[in-house]
Amino acid sequence: MQAQDARKLAVARAALAYVPAGEVIGVGTGSTANFFIDLLKSERIDIAAAVASSQASAARLKAHGFDVLELNDVDALSVYVDGADEFDPRLCLIKGGGAALTREKIVAAASRRFVCIVDESKRVDVLGRFPLPIEVLTMARSYVARELVKLGGHPVYREGVITDNGHQILDVWGLRIDDPISLEARLNQIDGIVCNGLFAHRPADVVLMADATGVHTLLRPDAPA
Repeated sequence: MQAQDARKLAVARAALAYVPAGEVIGVGTGSTANFFIDLLKSERIDIAAAVASSQASAARLKAHGFDVLELNDVDALSVYVDGADEFDPRLCLIKGGGAALTREKIVAAASRRFVCIVDESKRVDVLGRFPLPIEVLTMARSYVARELVKLGGHPVYREGVITDNGHQILDVWGLRIDDPISLEARLNQIDGIVCNGLFAHRPADVVLMADATGVHTLLRPDAPA
C-alpha cells in the first residue's frame, strides 16, 4: 500500500471511534470515504443505516450489506464522516473534487457532528490552493463564469462531468480565500449557482489528519461534544 493510501486508511480507522452504535450516520464520497465504508464492513461496526452523499457511496454501502436511507426519511444524523480537498486552521473546508459537494453540504448540515478525515497534504493556512468547485445549472454556466471572473477567479468548466443532481461543475482557480464565510455567502447570491464548495458556515467539528507520525485530532473550539 502506498504511503498516502496508508494514511487515508489510518484516518478512516480513527473515525470509527466517532460512530455511535446503532444509529443512522452520514457517509461521504471519495477515496478516503471509501476506506471508511470498507472498514464499517470489515470491523463489523453496528450502525442502523446510512445516508450517503452520492450514488457511488450509496452503491458501495449497499454492496457491503448496509441499509441506505434517504435524508428525507430521517430526522437528524448523529455524525457525518467525509474527506476534504483542503482545510484551514478554523476547520473551514473546500470540498467538491468528486463533484458531490451539494449533497455533501446538505448531509453535513443535517448532522450533529462532522468528522473530516484527511492526510496532511490537505492542510493549508489559507484556502484556495485547490480550485473551488461550483455546481451550476447548465443554462447558467457561462453567466456564472462571468460573475466569478468579477470576483477575481478563473473558472474552468469540468468537461464531461455531470453531478448526481444533473448539473455541471466550474472549478475556480486563483482565489485566495481569507474570509471563507463571507465568500460562501456571496457565492450563494449568484443566480445559477446550485452550491459552492466552501464549507465555512458549517465547517468540520473534528479533523482527523494523518501524516508520517500518525493521526492527529484537530478540534473546532465551539464544536459540539
